[in-house]
Amino acid sequence: MPLHQTARLGAYLFKQKLLRKKKFPLLVELEPLFACNLKCAGCGKIQQPAQLLKQRMPVAQAIAAIEESGAPMVSIAGGEPLMHPQIEEIVRQLLGRKKIVFLCTNAVLLPKHLHKFKPDRNFAWMVHIDGLRERHDESVCKDGVFDQAVAAIRQAQAAGFRVNTNTTFFDTDSPQDVIDVLDYLNNELAIDNMQISPGFAYEKAPDQEHWLGVEQTRELFAKAFGEGRRKQWRLNHSPVFLDFLEGKRELSCTAWGIPSYSLLGWQRPCYLMDDGHVQTYRELVEDTDWSAYGRGNDPRCANCMAHCGYEPTAVLATMGSLRESIRAVGGR
Repeated sequence: MPLHQTARLGAYLFKQKLLRKKKFPLLVELEPLFACNLKCAGCGKIQQPAQLLKQRMPVAQAIAAIEESGAPMVSIAGGEPLMHPQIEEIVRQLLGRKKIVFLCTNAVLLPKHLHKFKPDRNFAWMVHIDGLRERHDESVCKDGVFDQAVAAIRQAQAAGFRVNTNTTFFDTDSPQDVIDVLDYLNNELAIDNMQISPGFAYEKAPDQEHWLGVEQTRELFAKAFGEGRRKQWRLNHSPVFLDFLEGKRELSCTAWGIPSYSLLGWQRPCYLMDDGHVQTYRELVEDTDWSAYGRGNDPRCANCMAHCGYEPTAVLATMGSLRESIRAVGGR
């Protein structure tokens, strides 16, 4: 992360320590709609009822939820956020409140809407790139999307925006596939920061056959990260989380650190699982039995190593250790 954002997050964490808060959000996954212009094989969001797919979250509701949580960072997801008619206003108001904002998009609609946004040091596009051309287009179930996304990324960069990427890997991906896409994003496209995650088994996703198991995940990333490659990529993760992906250390799930807020409310327990919704963040934190979730506690969590559950744990471990903080600054 840019230094000013790292400092901002560090100050926020220090404040929570002073207040003796045990559970607090680092980032909120804000879903102001479920509708999308694509039908990706690994996503179940568009399986929502037709009436719900037509709804769009009011700006005031979105801002109020983020303000209530107090989170310093917001990732606006969906669905496809650029289909929301007031998405630029949501972004503008969040930036006005000094939030760090990532707008997740498949980038197909980005050229049409880019002019509505202004570059800001606390704003970045988060473009989904799930492999190189053939692999990505297969993942989104539509030919030509990879080339559209790459063109949109270049356009956004030329306009002065920070651009990050998010890549999900499945059991059909080899270590070389990981290397090839990260090399391309890092070196060819000059992406500012890259986020990676093993695929999680969405219950409503069309493809239910290619989720990674824990041992598969560890083997995949251990081989991909070998020979010093991990240090060469601008990965948007703490070294502790990357160690976790490689199987070098264990972490417990702290899903409360990256909660999800959508048209239905605060989703329990996390962005990836749906055990009902509550209307306030306080209810989510205080009325959820967090000890019932995570690997070893809930069978549905058995193969999960996703960043939304384990990166908060890694961040807390990093900030609580001088050695790990130095590693993080050094990118190791």
